[in-house]
Amino acid sequence: MISRAQPNFPLLSDIGFDRIAIGISGLCAVHCLATAVLVALAASAGGLLLSPIIHEVGLVIAIGLGALALGRGVLQHGYMMPAAIGALGLGVMAGAISLPHDGSGETLFTLIGVGLLALGHDLNRRAVS
Repeated sequence: MISRAQPNFPLLSDIGFDRIAIGISGLCAVHCLATAVLVALAASAGGLLLSPIIHEVGLVIAIGLGALALGRGVLQHGYMMPAAIGALGLGVMAGAISLPHDGSGETLFTLIGVGLLALGHDLNRRAVS
C-alpha cells in the first residue's frame, strides 16, 4: 500500500469551501428560477435580474470557489472525479451565458451546470471526510 503525504491546509479545510460553494450553487439555482418567474410576472424586475454583469460576476465567483475547493480536494484525497464533474458544471454554466436571454435554454443549461457543480462539490466534501 502506498501512503500519500497529506498536505497540511488547516485554514482551507476548516473553512469548508465545498459547503460554501454548494450553498452558493443553491442560491444560483434560486436566482435562475426566480428570474424566470419574475420575467413572466413583470418585465421591469426581470430586466434588472437579467443584467449580464450579475451572471458574469456570479460565474467568476463560482470559478474562483470551484478552483479553490475542488483543487484543495484533489491535493488532499487525490481523486480527480469531483474536480472533473465540477469543471464540467462550470463549463456548462459558462456556455449558458452565451445563449440568448429568452428564458428557456439559458435557464435550463444554467441549472444543469449548477447541479453538476454542486454534485462535484458534494463528492469532494465526501471524499475529504
